Amino acid sequence: MPIDVGRLGTCMCVVPPEPRVNPETGEVRKDRDGNTVYVVGVAVRQKDRRRADVIEVSVPVEPRGVSEGVPVQVADLMATAWEIGDRHGIAFRASGITPAGPPGGAAGAQMPARGKAAGGES
Repeated sequence: MPIDVGRLGTCMCVVPPEPRVNPETGEVRKDRDGNTVYVVGVAVRQKDRRRADVIEVSVPVEPRGVSEGVPVQVADLMATAWEIGDRHGIAFRASGITPAGPPGGAAGAQMPARGKAAGGES
C-alpha cells in the first residue's frame, strides 16, 4: 500500500541508518538488484497530533546525511502486511530517505549561526 507522506506531518530520524541483517544467518540483506538494504528508525508525528510513532523503514541505498535527530523526507513510502506463523506486522519500505530542508525553506536554519547573531544588524 502506498502511503501519502504529505499527510504524515513531521518525520525525524531516531535510529541512524544501518544495514539490515538477517537475524537467523547474520547475513546483510540485499535487494533484487544486489544493493545492500538499509533500515532507518523514523519517528512520525501526524499534523495536529501530540503523539508520535516510530517505524523502521527499509531503503535500497545508504541514506547520506541522515543521523539521529535529523528531520527527514521519505520518498515513495510503502506499507506491506506480513505474517509468519503466529507472528504478524507491517513492514515499511521507501525508495530513499534524505535530510529534510528546514521549515520555511530558510537555508541553514538548523545550523548554529556563525559570527553575528541571527537577525542582528548587518
